Amino acid sequence: MEGALLVDKTSGPTSHDVVAAIRRTFGIKKVGHCGTLDPNATGLLILLLGKATKLSDRLMGDDKVYSGRMKLGETTDSYDLEGELTGTGAVPELCIEDLNEFAKKFHGDQQQVPPMVSAIKKNGVPLYKLARKGIEIKREPRLVHIYAFRFNHYEEPSARFKVACSKGTYIRSLIHDLGNQVGCGAHLTELRRLVSGDFKIEGAVPYEDILKTPPSGLKELVVPIPRLIGL
Repeated sequence: MEGALLVDKTSGPTSHDVVAAIRRTFGIKKVGHCGTLDPNATGLLILLLGKATKLSDRLMGDDKVYSGRMKLGETTDSYDLEGELTGTGAVPELCIEDLNEFAKKFHGDQQQVPPMVSAIKKNGVPLYKLARKGIEIKREPRLVHIYAFRFNHYEEPSARFKVACSKGTYIRSLIHDLGNQVGCGAHLTELRRLVSGDFKIEGAVPYEDILKTPPSGLKELVVPIPRLIGL
């Protein structure tokens, strides 16, 4: 069994949980993924099976598209709804056009500081483990690129958006930074990955459905290696 499995991840399991479940359920020794999704995030998670795991670096470098929702007026230590509340602010009078004017400021190259609650490692230790101990360290900014960032619905204090970005972009950080620009703070409340490189959510199979698939039927869901490399 070699190729890619396009999973529509549900909210709850970590990306590692999904990998482990597929490995255990179908008895596949080599299973990896291309780009972590936070536990509360949903959408396209590309799993690589067998020899296709060697393509991980190539596919992880692909651009991504997300949709999501944010809440203005509150900040958290994780920059999303899973974290502890760290501050509140009065939401100014805004319309969706105002939010899109703020969003335009983030188009192009950005030096983005990753959230403390992340899988990035410092001396071999994931930052989220340090954060759980109340330890905060300086994080080096990372160059990312925002191709498009636009809000499509606003009802105070929540707003829905869509963003196209380069690999390594933390949407949580993007929303946190936008909240600072608005002046009242903000955090991410929903996130869904729609596109990763050439693959779209429309081609993915719901996680629960994959787990219910008999081993003999899994091969029909796997994208073969030639297609992954554009042959």
